[in-house]
Amino acid sequence: MKSRGGILIGGVFAPVVVGLAGYMNLISKLRFAAFHSVDVLQLLATGACFGIALAALIAMIRGPRTQ
Repeated sequence: MKSRGGILIGGVFAPVVVGLAGYMNLISKLRFAAFHSVDVLQLLATGACFGIALAALIAMIRGPRTQ
């Protein structure tokens, strides 16, 4: 049976770290209401990172599919 340690780090932990870094960068701006288009794109990418991490976590909890 394979170890899931690499999947946990690569599939769940890495997107969460990238998402948190982007989110912390956005909330550190002085004026939250004055977002530019680049900031909105960064917020969308942050949400995508959290979505990837959540999907990987659910796939890891479900386990391998049996035929």
